[in-house]
Amino acid sequence: MNIKNFRYGEAGLNRFFGPLEAKIMEILWGADELSIKDVQKRLEQEKPHNFNTVMTVMTRLIDKGVLQKRVEGRLSLFRPIQSKESFIEEQSKKLTENLLDEFGGVVINHMIDVLDEVDKSLLDKLEHKIQQLKKEQSS
Repeated sequence: MNIKNFRYGEAGLNRFFGPLEAKIMEILWGADELSIKDVQKRLEQEKPHNFNTVMTVMTRLIDKGVLQKRVEGRLSLFRPIQSKESFIEEQSKKLTENLLDEFGGVVINHMIDVLDEVDKSLLDKLEHKIQQLKKEQSS
């Protein structure tokens, strides 16, 4: 799945989705399969949403390739194509690749600059990954 608009000024899933899309994805990632009505009921715990609006947004999420629909009799059930963790992993990897392709070493320098703000265990993982890459390149 390729997200076309990354929103730098937003936070969390709102960087990838519109606000209602993000709420729907959170609901579906927390469930097995849900109907539009089930999603609407869960959304209404916060604020009322029209059934047709929820249906339109969920159809848009199918078109974007993040949801799949299964018909059981007269009931349509929806579920995410991938887990939230897989989605974030895939999107962050694509974003990083795009930044590196376009801006090269500048991006790496900025990533290194912010490393003093991260957990030591992340630094250890990064160091291990760099060592692996060096071994692979020398082979």
